[in-house]
Amino acid sequence: MTIPDSLLDILCCPVSHEPLRPLERKRLNLLNKAIEAGGVQFVDGSAVEGALGEALISRDGKVLYAVDQGVPVLLPERGIGTTQLEDF
Repeated sequence: MTIPDSLLDILCCPVSHEPLRPLERKRLNLLNKAIEAGGVQFVDGSAVEGALGEALISRDGKVLYAVDQGVPVLLPERGIGTTQLEDF
């Protein structure tokens, strides 16, 4: 399920207030490989477990948020910092 454009127009990072956009499939695949390897953590320090089907990324490219069954999980502690991902 993809997020409607009307909703994307108003979604933003809860911390930086940067606008969010869907993560491209190529980068989502890179993220899921890193998750599978066990090297990805949420902002709160807990491990990201299980591949993501969809994600949103902030306009500045610093933070990702999972989309769970069509619902963006925009909790500050559930963000995924992109600095921990190589070649992202």
